Amino acid sequence: MNRDDVCEITCFDSEKVDRVKTKLIDQNTIEVSRIFKALADDTRVKIAYSLSIEHELCVCDVANIVGCTVATASHHLRLLRNLGLATYRKEGKLVYYSLEDEHVRQLIDIAFTHQKEVELRGKNG
Repeated sequence: MNRDDVCEITCFDSEKVDRVKTKLIDQNTIEVSRIFKALADDTRVKIAYSLSIEHELCVCDVANIVGCTVATASHHLRLLRNLGLATYRKEGKLVYYSLEDEHVRQLIDIAFTHQKEVELRGKNG
């Protein structure tokens, strides 16, 4: 086992530790972790990315884009909606989904930008 990436002491800067621990108390980390858990699924990432590009798509078009059934797309979209990542509206027989707000769009865009940078570093580094 490589131990080069583990500290040899138990605490280096207790002021920083206390400051961060105090801030963590005020945050709802469980809800934030649920957001990332929802986006840890490849199909849901594809759906969220699609919605970041087109802003609004009906469930049947989402199904065609990601290559799944309408029922599966609907299930994933409902989960994104229940976690506050997406919103929907019904128009006749069609149900349209969009990302909840600009923060969600930015989260998706930043994740894809970061991944492209990681790939470039891997090829050049």
